[in-house]
Amino acid sequence: MARLPRLSLAGWPHLLVQRVHDGQRLARDDTDRQALLDALREAVRAHGVAVHAYTLADDHLHLLATPGTDDGLSVAMQALGRRYVAGYNRRHGRSGGLWAGRYRATVIDPARYLLDAMVFIEQHAWRSGAVQRVEDDAWSSVRHHLGLRTDPLLADHAGFWALGNTPFEREAAWRRRLEAGLSATQLQQLSEAMHKGWALAEASVLPSLQLAAGRRLAPQPRGRPKKARPPDAEEPS
Repeated sequence: MARLPRLSLAGWPHLLVQRVHDGQRLARDDTDRQALLDALREAVRAHGVAVHAYTLADDHLHLLATPGTDDGLSVAMQALGRRYVAGYNRRHGRSGGLWAGRYRATVIDPARYLLDAMVFIEQHAWRSGAVQRVEDDAWSSVRHHLGLRTDPLLADHAGFWALGNTPFEREAAWRRRLEAGLSATQLQQLSEAMHKGWALAEASVLPSLQLAAGRRLAPQPRGRPKKARPPDAEEPS
């Protein structure tokens, strides 16, 4: 089956994962992690992409980001790969690629899924057992949103600002949201949409998104399509 074109729509948040090859690590130490964030910050600023949330895991990078142009996310990720992987190879005396193929992403309807996607990303280290408390993750956006530091990489989305009128209100509301977490169904829905490239949006929003994307954004219904009833057939009694 031919794979679908990469999904990227200007002005819409995208939930993204970029994995590394099996047996490799995204970053071997904090120096690598800081180099990755520096390269990411430079790439997104150069190509007009706003990052709303992120986390650096052992073997992948998660982002929630809104591109300003249809190709902004793609070119930003290409720029990230060129700068970070080249520096990583020099530092560790290796050669060759690091990324396990192209990144996977889905576009999300911010009115319905933005905060869920942020929780999905910022709870990752805690869910995986890497940290005991969610705020202990030093290499994600969670401390920024809890008011524990200011992260220059981030551009907070209006959906996050709507949580409160003051920083204190937003930070308290976000802590409650993180504590509430996501159900297993929500986690699966976000992960599957991201890996398969299906949009996460209400049915009323999908047609306009599909028109803008130029491709299907939802899986086709399973089974054979129902046959149309002849126009002169009698109605069932």
